[in-house]
Parts: sequence; structure tokens; C-alpha cells
Amino acid sequence: MASPSYPGMKKLLLVVAATLILQQSTATDGSGNYWRLAKDGCPDKCGNVSIPYPFGIGKGCFREGFAVNCPSDNVAILNTSGTPLMEINLTIGEARIQNFISKACNIPELNRSRGTTLPVHRFFMVSRTKNIFTTVGCSAIALIAGDIETPIEQDGVNEHDFYGVSACGSFCGEDSILNDTDCSGRGCCQSAIPRNLKSFYPYFLNYSLIRAKSFGPCSYAFVSEVGSFKFDPSYVTSQNLTNLYGFGPPLVLEWVVGNASCEAATKTGSSACADINSECIDVPSGPGYRCNCSAGYEGNPYLARGCQDINECDSPLLYPCHGKCKNTKGGYICSCPPGTQSKDPKNAACTPNNKMIIGLAISLMFLVVCIFFVMTMCEKNKLAKERDRFFKQNGGHILYQQILSKQVDTVTIFTAEDLKKATDNFDKSRELGTGGHGIVYKGIMRDNKVVAVKRSKIIDVVQTDEFVQEIIILSQINHRNVVRLLGCCLEVEVPILVYEFIPNGTLFHLIHGNRDGQPLSLEIRLKIAQESAEALAYLHLSTNHSIVHGDVKSMNILLDENYMAKVTDFGASRILPKDSVQLMTMVQGTLGYLDPEYLQERKLTEKSDVYSFGVVLLELITKKRAVYFEGPDEEGKNLASSFVQAMKENRVESMLDASIMDTGLEELFQEVVELASKCLSLKREERPSMTQVADKLKAIRSTWREILLLKHEETHRQIERLGMDPVGDLSQSMSYTAQMLGLDIETATTYHTGITSMG
Repeated sequence: MASPSYPGMKKLLLVVAATLILQQSTATDGSGNYWRLAKDGCPDKCGNVSIPYPFGIGKGCFREGFAVNCPSDNVAILNTSGTPLMEINLTIGEARIQNFISKACNIPELNRSRGTTLPVHRFFMVSRTKNIFTTVGCSAIALIAGDIETPIEQDGVNEHDFYGVSACGSFCGEDSILNDTDCSGRGCCQSAIPRNLKSFYPYFLNYSLIRAKSFGPCSYAFVSEVGSFKFDPSYVTSQNLTNLYGFGPPLVLEWVVGNASCEAATKTGSSACADINSECIDVPSGPGYRCNCSAGYEGNPYLARGCQDINECDSPLLYPCHGKCKNTKGGYICSCPPGTQSKDPKNAACTPNNKMIIGLAISLMFLVVCIFFVMTMCEKNKLAKERDRFFKQNGGHILYQQILSKQVDTVTIFTAEDLKKATDNFDKSRELGTGGHGIVYKGIMRDNKVVAVKRSKIIDVVQTDEFVQEIIILSQINHRNVVRLLGCCLEVEVPILVYEFIPNGTLFHLIHGNRDGQPLSLEIRLKIAQESAEALAYLHLSTNHSIVHGDVKSMNILLDENYMAKVTDFGASRILPKDSVQLMTMVQGTLGYLDPEYLQERKLTEKSDVYSFGVVLLELITKKRAVYFEGPDEEGKNLASSFVQAMKENRVESMLDASIMDTGLEELFQEVVELASKCLSLKREERPSMTQVADKLKAIRSTWREILLLKHEETHRQIERLGMDPVGDLSQSMSYTAQMLGLDIETATTYHTGITSMG
């Protein structure tokens, strides 16, 4: 056998070398299709990190602003940030890097310290949706100072060029023990970052005059990918945080290949979309654009011939075809075999083009009907057994026995079928409202009685006897200002409760909704406040137990056609022995109404209801929401906190609703303000009881009526001095004033007649 000639061997070696070089700069899609990753002759990896163009390692291998350094330790460094590069995603335009952990130790009291700056190139931006700002430590506030408009250079950073854009405070308390593993403010806190953040550095403030000796002197702050950081209490007392995370946690950067729009880049010929089968995409946050391969192609759109055709026939789950599949450039053709047909073989199966299987189809249909009938019967039996199981599980048999023994005669046990018919199978059009504990539907029973049906979202895992006992106690509540429990349905997994129907909506909508005509009068506001307070006082003192509502808010106070208040929604309620405390494993309630001590200690008491009622009282006299906004671009403000601050600054009057302010009512409003202030005391022992609150509101309302009658008396004397008809003109004046203030005309006239006859 003759040996190959030297020129032939040389050609063979050149082909092999070219193949090896090409393989170094290509990638596979997993189905045998290869597409280019980096520029020709450029490395496409640094360690385990793939480096696709426009990123690159070395001169001529990257687009301006996308340089990557690959030192001898094979740890990729993104030059624009100087931090380790973990991953690059071409399709969605993201890069994951390791971010610095800023550390500040022994910050002087009421002083500040600045952390490490993270500079970012103009083509990069910190992702707002995929990152979060975290602070770890005790008695320190950390904030991000960052540039949200122009990039920050690495050198010569001026502190005044930055803007504080996000902050959170972390505290521990003296000699307290940290057990929480979430960043809730004790030892660790987290807050969102703003849009369009280019560069930033953390900034530390020490705001505590007392630091617990058991905790370390250092505080940490960093921006990291959501979900990448898990807080551990040991981070506050040791160096575990920096030891565990090393250089730093991951951070997600969004990038664009150019800062112009697609249209502008195309006009100037500077578009980075190099492949003929690629398309330019404007980013929503703009200005800026990225490139993607066109539909039916995949690969690197920033390189010529970087986008390769996808063979759709190799991926039937992604590209379905119920007939014969044929790949084409940028797509595929799906057709039925000869003798079969389909309107759309990509979505519907190909069927024979004749009637030979009609008999088989009829037989098969009959079989399907039989199977369906059997399955329906089995399902009905299964459903009946399941309902019986839920009925027993929820204490239905115990409650039924007590009804038979006449121990309970005010509760009706409804079937699931009854409530489905009453609510049109819980139709969305029957929804009255949605709360934190469930959805309330309007139900019409067989006797045409209108009820409110509450379908809970979750169920508290309690003992059966305790649940039945709570149903019995709630059913025995008989107060005109408390929505009455009519019955329940226990044959479903989460019990359904049925209450009396109140037609006039909630106090929340009365105060904050769009009302036509006259503003809500002071008399109606005081009436609603007094009746609501009396209802809560009744709950706290009812039977042998105290019923703590647990979620007092204006949304849970209903009004009938005469504006009579009705307290409702006992989803967060707890029945406690007199003067006892309930330790809660999970905080329930509504933001803006929650008792601060309940938030800290998880202890629910009657005074928790008092605090929440104080917020409702503020809503009535200020017409502001519990969390309100003063402008379209303002952050939400806590009404209770704003009120307390206004009290300290002696400017409470500026917060009151101007529509109810009047000359001569300063002392009356001062009493209401002082009552609200006592209810909102941070210490529960300094708050009054609901009985004291109700009595005080009754006295204030009585004073208001006396002031009103004195005004009518003065009007009567003026009419007599003018020689006018005292009866007719006074009646007309009183009618108008009574309508304006929400009083009954006959009542006002009776009071006046009594006073004049005594005179």
C-alpha cells in the first residue's frame, strides 16, 4: 500500500485544524444543530462560564463596553463592574455577576459610613424586578445612593452626584434573641430598588444610642438576586456572612447592545443585529435595543451566520404535527398522509377520508356514554362520602346533637347544594366583596330571604370541639350593631358561614367612595363611631368569654339603609377567657390597622381592637385612608403615624376634614382627637377599653346635639326679634339644618319644644 504524499497530508492537517477551531467557537442546541457563540478565533469560555459575542475575551473579540477578562484562575471578570461574571443570557439580555458586600463596623452614634461603589457601564442597568436591597446588622439604617440617569465613572466619584433611592432599617433591641430567619426588620431587612438604576453604593447610618452587647459591631449591605440570600441570626454576631458568601452574592444586570432605538440604529447603519435571520427589539425601559434570532431560528444574532434554522420536526412537543412533518428554512410544513384529511394537522389529527368507521364510531360513542354514566355514579358516591367526611371532620355531628338537645336553637345547618343554588353556584356576579379571609356572596334562599354567604379561603387548624364551640358562641351574639350569624355549611373542606344581609355597603366606601350631593355629616360620623364602639365593647364583654375581633377596619363595618353600623367579618376573631392573651403564630389583619405591639409580640388582646378602632375613628374625622397618598407620585403614608406626628407638632387641625369643621366646635373636636390619640397609644396598657371608648363617644355625641339645639335656640330668638313667624321660619330653618347634619327633624323639633317650654 502506497503512503500518502506530503502535499496531501498537509491539506488533511489543515482541514482537521480548521474543524477544531470552528468547534471551539460553536455551540449546540441539544438536537444536533450547531451555531456560533464567539467571534472566529476568540475563546468562548472562561472556566465554566460561556462568553457569547457581543461579550468577548481579548482584543477584537468583544463589542465596545462588553469586555471580559479571563485571568489565570479562570474566573471571568466583567470589566464594566470589575466583579466576577457568573452567567450571560443572550435571549433576554441579562448577566449575573457577583456583587460586593459592603461592611461598616463601629459606626459612631448618630453618624454615617459609606460602602463600596459598584460602577456600571452605560449599556448595563441593575434589574429592578430580579434584585433586592438587603441590610444585615443591629441599630443601623442602610440605604442605596445611586445614579438613576447617567453612569458613574470608576474614579472621581463625587458623593453629591448620587441620589438616595432605597433604604431600610434593621434593629435587634437590647438583650433580645434573634430567632427569625426572614428579613422582617429584626437583624435583617429588605427593600425594593428603583427602576433605571445605573450605579450605586451602600450608605450606613447608626441611629441607635444603645447597642446590645451580645451583637456584633458590624453592619452589612448589598444588592443581590431575589432568593439568593437566606438570613441566619448568626450573621449578626459573627463573620459567617462574609465567610459563606465570599466575594459576594449574585446580582442580575440587564443590558442592551446599543443605547439608540432600533429605527435609529438601522438608519445610521450601526445596528448590532448582524445575522440576516435576526431581528431588532426595542427594550421597554428604553432607549436601547437588543437582538434576537427570527422565529424558526436560534443562535447568536450578533454574529453573521450566527442564527441557524431550527429543525422543528425533531421537537414534536414544541412544534406539534399530527401528520407528516417536513422542515423548511425558518419553519416547517405539516401535512396529512395520502387518504387522510385534517383542517389543521398541526393541531388536529388526520382522519380517514371515507365513512368506513361510522359503525365503529357509534359503538365507541355508546361505550363512552356507558363509561361516563358509571364514572358519574362513582363520582356521586365519592362526593357523598367526602361530604360526610368533611361534615364529621368539621364537627357537624356534635353541632347537630346540640341542636337536637335544644342547647343551640339559633344556628341552621345548610347543605352545600342549598348554598350553591342560593348563590348561582357562587357566581362572580353575586360577589359582595373580597377580604383577607374569604369571599362574600349575596345569596337568595328558597323562602326569598337574602343572606350573605362567606366562603373562606383558608381554615385555621383547630380542634373540632373548639370550632363547634366558636360557632355556638358567635350564633348567640345578639346585638343590633353586630351582623348576626344565621348558620353554616360543614360538608365542605372549609366551612361556609351564613350571615344576615346588610344592604348599604361598607363604611369604607361611604367615607372614601365618590358621593354625590352633601358631604357626610358630623352627626352620622359620630353615630357610626358610637355604634361600632358599642358593638366591639359588647363582643369584649359577651357571655363568659371575650371575643376579640382581630381585624377591625372600615371595610368590616357595614351600614343599613339608616346608616346603622353593623360590625362583621370574624375570620381573624379569637374567643378568649376574660382578660387573657392569645399568642398568634401568624399575624393576621390589615396593613394600617395593626396594633404595633401585636406585630412585635404576636399577642392578640382586646386592646388590639382598640388600636384598630382608633384608626377607623381617624378615617371618620379626616376622610383619609389608613394608608393614604397625598399625590400621584408620593409614597403611601400611614394615617396613624401621620396623626401622632401631627399631634407632636400641634397641627392636627390641618388633617381634619374641612367639611365638618365649624366655628364653636373646637372643644368637641379636641375631645375626639384626644380619644383617638389614646386609642393609638403604642403601649396597650395606656389604651382605654372599648366600653370606655363607647361611653366617651356617647358623651361627645350628646354634647354635639346640645350645641346644635343651642344654635336653633339662637336662631329662634333672632327670628322673633325680626318679627317673623317663629314657628314656620324656625321649622324651615331646623328642617334645613337637620338635613345638613343628619338629624331627624321631628326629634330636633321635640328637643327644642321641650327647652322653650322649660324656659
